[in-house]
Amino acid sequence: MLDLTIENFEETVKNNQKILIDFYADWCGPCKVLSPVIEELDSELTDVAVCKVNVDKSPELAGAFEVQYIPMVVIIKDGKITHSSSGVKTKEQLLELLK
Repeated sequence: MLDLTIENFEETVKNNQKILIDFYADWCGPCKVLSPVIEELDSELTDVAVCKVNVDKSPELAGAFEVQYIPMVVIIKDGKITHSSSGVKTKEQLLELLK
């Protein structure tokens, strides 16, 4: 799983057709609930770059995505944002968004 930062963001988007980004914070309870689901997807999906962004460590990237509530999941396909929403999601919901 890639820790996404402002420095490696453009290269990551350029080199991957599908990207799932989990915006989180270590102190966030709902983020801790979502984390195992994200880790499971990372281990199972070979065609998706699964990335995490710690909003406390990368506030400029969180700001660029206008993150107001965490956890926030963003899906990027072919360089374009196709989904963005806050709150805990199930594995099934995330897989549906990645289709």
